[in-house]
Amino acid sequence: MNGLIALIVVVIIFAILFIALFSSIKIVSTSNVMILERFGQFRKVLQPGWHFIIPFAERVVRRISTKQQILDIPPQTVITKDNVNISVDNVIFYRVINAQDAVYNIEEYQAGIVYSTITNMRNIIGNLVLDDVLSGRDRINSELLQVIDEITDAYGIKILSVEIKNINPPMEIQQAMEKQMRAERDKRAVILQAEGDKQSQIARAEGEKQAAILQAEATKQANIRMAEGMRESQILEAEGKALAIRQIADADAAAIELVNTAILTSGTNEVVIALKQVEALKEMALNPANKLILPNETLSSLGSIAAIGDILKNGLDK
Repeated sequence: MNGLIALIVVVIIFAILFIALFSSIKIVSTSNVMILERFGQFRKVLQPGWHFIIPFAERVVRRISTKQQILDIPPQTVITKDNVNISVDNVIFYRVINAQDAVYNIEEYQAGIVYSTITNMRNIIGNLVLDDVLSGRDRINSELLQVIDEITDAYGIKILSVEIKNINPPMEIQQAMEKQMRAERDKRAVILQAEGDKQSQIARAEGEKQAAILQAEATKQANIRMAEGMRESQILEAEGKALAIRQIADADAAAIELVNTAILTSGTNEVVIALKQVEALKEMALNPANKLILPNETLSSLGSIAAIGDILKNGLDK
């Protein structure tokens, strides 16, 4: 009986030792830390890996993730500077930098982030009119990030980003904004149409201008060519007249040369003199201003002189 009791005591002791040994081993996974206390006081922060603690004297009070975390803040009603009630919701991206401060400096750090965001968001948006709120999301996000990061720095939290998800004005404001946007789109459409018409008219006028310039240039070239043709024609006509005059002069020179030749070969006789007289009378008769008064003896002898001239001319031709 005593042996059985002793065996049971030994088994209990070994079980207690096994449980104590098992509970003294703590494994911290990657991207996590543990807060260790000894007799209710902070001992240290256990980093990722294997750790041995003193059973019953030390205990892990909290496991904290050091990864980037997302905190979704529900929609909140905010009043703008121009007294418009809008609904705004945010998303906070943060990371625990100091696990000890996150555990001991605040009861619940996530609640602290939420309330800090809501309070400061109302303060920032309350100083802006609706149009600035709708068009200034980046500005609001930047100001919120700066303010909240300063607040959460006291309890070991690093705010990485603050993003506004939605801004919802009242229904009547939305309808008015839609009408305004529609009017603005119509205005831009009218402006674009007018600009297109203007460009079309400019292009058409430029085309007509170029056509008129080309037409004037063609007319100018035609006039120049016509003038050139007329000048060439006049030159050719003048050259033709000059050639005719030269040919007449050459013929006259040839006739004079023949007469001189006849004079030299025949000598100066009465026949030649008679011929000269006939030619002189002929030249005088061609001028309508000359009047010839001939005696009867001269008229009677003209026939014989003309006959002699024909005989002499025939002889020369032979």
